[in-house]
Amino acid sequence: MCGICGLVRQDGGPVERGLLEKMNNALLHRGPDGEGYYYHPGVGLAMRRLAIIDLITGDQPICNEDGTLWVVYNGEIYNFLSLRSELEKRGHHFKTRSDTECLLHLYEEYGDNCVDHLRGMFAFALWDEGAQRLLVARDRLGKKPIYYTERDGVFYFSSELPSLLLALRQAGASLDISLPAIDYYLSLQYIPEPYTPFEQVYKLPAAHRLVWQRGSCRLECYWQLSYSPKWSISEQEAASELGVRLREAVRLRLISDVPLGAHLSGGIDSSIIVALMAEASSQPVKTFSVGFEDEAFSELQYARLIAERYATEHHEFILTYGDVPATLEQLVRYLGEPLGDPSILPLYHLSRLTRQFVTVALNGDGGDEAFAGYQRYWLDPWANRYLWLPGAFTRGIVPALVRYLPDRADLPIGGSLANGFKRLEQISQIDPRASILRWGSYFTPRQKGQLWKQDQLAHLQVDNVETFITERFERAPAETFLDRTMYTDITTYLPGDLLVKADRMTMASSLEGRSPFLDHELAAWVARLPGKMKVRGLQGKVLLRKTFADLLPDQIQRRGKQGFGIPVSAWLRGPLVSWTREVLLDQKSPIMDWFNPEYIEKMLSEHISGRMDHGKRLWALAVLGMWSRTFVWDLR
Repeated sequence: MCGICGLVRQDGGPVERGLLEKMNNALLHRGPDGEGYYYHPGVGLAMRRLAIIDLITGDQPICNEDGTLWVVYNGEIYNFLSLRSELEKRGHHFKTRSDTECLLHLYEEYGDNCVDHLRGMFAFALWDEGAQRLLVARDRLGKKPIYYTERDGVFYFSSELPSLLLALRQAGASLDISLPAIDYYLSLQYIPEPYTPFEQVYKLPAAHRLVWQRGSCRLECYWQLSYSPKWSISEQEAASELGVRLREAVRLRLISDVPLGAHLSGGIDSSIIVALMAEASSQPVKTFSVGFEDEAFSELQYARLIAERYATEHHEFILTYGDVPATLEQLVRYLGEPLGDPSILPLYHLSRLTRQFVTVALNGDGGDEAFAGYQRYWLDPWANRYLWLPGAFTRGIVPALVRYLPDRADLPIGGSLANGFKRLEQISQIDPRASILRWGSYFTPRQKGQLWKQDQLAHLQVDNVETFITERFERAPAETFLDRTMYTDITTYLPGDLLVKADRMTMASSLEGRSPFLDHELAAWVARLPGKMKVRGLQGKVLLRKTFADLLPDQIQRRGKQGFGIPVSAWLRGPLVSWTREVLLDQKSPIMDWFNPEYIEKMLSEHISGRMDHGKRLWALAVLGMWSRTFVWDLR
């Protein structure tokens, strides 16, 4: 696991060593165990190393036998031992025991199609000196990040946005804020790939590769998750096959030359992963959990059930509101872009605790998206039936009536009865194909219309995010509404929010996170399972629950989806009121150029008084405010 960065010049001129070193130093947290550089006329590659596999000879950059190919790489290739064996049979010679070196020989053998042979999480940049070309690629589901831009004949890339911005600033390149990207953030709580908050700066999308050659860039998708044709298989046969496949995914992720453990939330997904780790390990599994003083949000009691059942070496951390202001300011610097998911806080503190004991932690990420764990997957059909009612009722009378009910920001379901009725307004106004927006949007188009200043709003289309989501839904290689919705989530919400959070918060603590549910071979097999094996009635994860029922206590088996949330509404109404007001209404803040302070003040007053619950909206604005202080102030 590492951080990588570099640049190539179209004119073949020398690379400024000081600039590349600064980019690389900004990635120190991703790789505190070492650094490496490659310089050649027109190209510079760099990396920071977190040593996981081949601790002695695994340093980078690594070259092939004749020094014509050089690579820097971030991630883990779990099938590297079998790849190495095949490549050696084809006459390739290895000088290290690392998975990184496989990339060079795969490229020699298959060219750009080398990515097709990789099973794991990765982002890499490979320089072909003979062809004067750079190949940059990212794993299929988006576990590992790459940002890039091209300015004045120079192509820059880095694992993290702050590193890239540092290089652009030193080079004197312009940096303009992308207000359409900020508008996406207001709806989604993240900025979807390929966009970033800066114009002409991009994320390489998951399952994509980019080829730069003599100033020309070519971007292409090399893999797509398909939901059809469906497997013709009984539920019992599917359960047996799932047991084999998930056990293999866990086993592959136990390969490590350093200590490893697991993040244990107490939910079904992470509990299954810990159970399978215990099954495959001769030593007690080290488990790590985070909780809150507010028991409505804390899942520690469920995590303890698994820890006790499998006699794990268990560790816990309690997050309090006092940790929020200073921690959030620090996390914004790691992220480089606004991310309004409040669970970044507990995950960061959990990762810090974990890193005190291990260097690698397995987790349950991806289980909800693969097996239909979110409530909205089974709520969507009921919402669609509601839309069969006359439009005058669903779009006129009901929205007019429910507008007077308390407004809940902690979506989707599970609050008061009024909260459920309040969703009817959003259901009637949002395209059904944009499931995540009608159940989980932070700001509706109507609210964004009041938030943005009129001079800014004139240049925006606040319903663009709905178009973005529905276009992804329509492109899905799937037949059913459920499968199209799950595909949309896996290609937007998963890489845009959940995996950004997972990567940055773990790597901020120099911790590697591994996700068995995101094994692409497992994901491809699960996608083609019939929908009835995922959602049945008012329950999701049907096959997953059945397959591993004997490994889980009844209390966990029966649990619904809780999510990795924090009591943000209570904190912003209580001990963090002053902090929230200071961040959101600071007249020197860049967000004052964008938003109406009167509307923000109205939201604050309604929230503090308890008339409305704007908790997550205010949180998203606070994150945006702190981000703008850090990354926008010096651009004004």
